[in-house]
Amino acid sequence: MSLTSTDIARIATLARLQLAPDESTRLQGQINSFFDLVEKMRAVDTTGLEPLAHPVAAIEDITLRLRDDVVSEPNNREANQKSAPAVERGLFLVPKVIE
Repeated sequence: MSLTSTDIARIATLARLQLAPDESTRLQGQINSFFDLVEKMRAVDTTGLEPLAHPVAAIEDITLRLRDDVVSEPNNREANQKSAPAVERGLFLVPKVIE
């Protein structure tokens, strides 16, 4: 997969970016290089390999230090929402920005 200059122009428009022609060309090259790298990685046969929990695990034995999943902060929702312009049932209400 590779992007054309038209694709880059469309992405820039969607992102509301104004790219100079040299920036557009440079960006196209960088994105296409990234896609090339992804294609090379996808071509590697990983059949039978266990997924790694951490990339260092391929080099040495490591034990991930995971903490218990417990609440450590008090619930300040009501205090945090006092300055909000609109709240309903504990949720912030925001104006619709996408039609």
